[in-house]
Amino acid sequence: MDTISHPRFATLNDWLSWQETLHPRAIELGLERVREVLQRLHPEPALQVFITVGGTNGKGSCVAFLDAILRAADYTVGAYTSPHLLRYNERIRINGAAVDDATLCQTFARIDAARADISLTYFEFGTLAALELFRQANVAVALLEVGLGGRLDAVNCVDADAALVTSIDLDHTEWLGPDRDPIGYEKAGIYRPGRPAICADPQPPAGLLDQARKMGTHLQLVGRDYAFARTGQGWRWWNSTLQFDDLPLPTLVGDHQLGNAAAALATLISLADRLPVNAAAIRTGLAMARIPGRFEIFPGTVEWILDVAHNPHAARALAANLRERPCTGQTLAIVGLLADKDAEGVIAALTEVVDGWYTVTLDGPRGRTATELAIVLQAVGIQAATCPDALAACRSAKRAAKPGDRIVVFGSFHTVAPVLAAQPWYSVDSLSPPREGQHPRDGQWPQW
Repeated sequence: MDTISHPRFATLNDWLSWQETLHPRAIELGLERVREVLQRLHPEPALQVFITVGGTNGKGSCVAFLDAILRAADYTVGAYTSPHLLRYNERIRINGAAVDDATLCQTFARIDAARADISLTYFEFGTLAALELFRQANVAVALLEVGLGGRLDAVNCVDADAALVTSIDLDHTEWLGPDRDPIGYEKAGIYRPGRPAICADPQPPAGLLDQARKMGTHLQLVGRDYAFARTGQGWRWWNSTLQFDDLPLPTLVGDHQLGNAAAALATLISLADRLPVNAAAIRTGLAMARIPGRFEIFPGTVEWILDVAHNPHAARALAANLRERPCTGQTLAIVGLLADKDAEGVIAALTEVVDGWYTVTLDGPRGRTATELAIVLQAVGIQAATCPDALAACRSAKRAAKPGDRIVVFGSFHTVAPVLAAQPWYSVDSLSPPREGQHPRDGQWPQW
């Protein structure tokens, strides 16, 4: 990579702090700025295969499945996801490993020089850095997770060879529209004419279907063009010409993860002429895929479960997982949500599976206080303990819990992240599953 003689900053934190203030708006959807800078960086098109993944929920899981299967098939894979849980570096991975600080700083300096007077948002800077690093590493496949919506999201500056929309539900309605039809239209914007366009939502809205048809995509719908079913201790996947039997259940927990894994397979099969993968790679990838903070279980006398479910659709999946994994005692929930999230819908999805509640305050301009969340619970007849932050709530819940109980920490990434960050043994720098002995012994979780 070319070096910049006088980079603006020397540390990653300084670069990120500056990026947060560079553009007048934290979020400004549109492709003109990022496309112009990308053209300045590299006028010639990139050679790798691009797969874009959008949707309300399940994007990170689908990227994890795609990444693990492709790496098991010996492809070099770049994966760009957001937001991060503990470290910004998690957003950009090459063959499962997070990019180091020095490399990110060098890449940001190159983008800064190329942009000149073009103002970029924090997310646009990160997207360009991912594309630049994937090109430098000469990855065979680049997996790009949509940040918000799809049509005007920065990752849509790339013409994807295949695009997957995982699910369509209500989130970011102030940006994407008030119901599933306009949201579906926005998410279908990542599709491309004449290229595979997969939709994993079992009831895709008309907005997505109409847009996919008008664009002339090769649309593939779950239940129509591909299907899957649980079979005892495994599952099977099939379409009109191909079938995989006795697949291992994904290591990612929950029945909804079968839908995500099936969509990832449909996406890969649609690119089989360019990215062939065999059954062995599929089986290995399903067993290796990992994504931190998604129904992540820490067993013990009191079990802890961490999940970044922060909208009603994700909360319903969390509730289903809790029902599928009953405990002998009570379920205590620690919840923190940002102010722009549907707290009423999230809480309504979980009231029947939670016995005791702790609400936490999230700071910042989008934050919501513990008291405000407690009022939402009070409106449905539930009293909650209010706590100043997630760690304080964990300490209170740990004192209250008895053997056989479980504690569920969920909501915003800003709720789950500090709990994991406080554990000295925990790492998200590799997407390989934890090895035996990496989890804490009973009684050692959590550590403060």
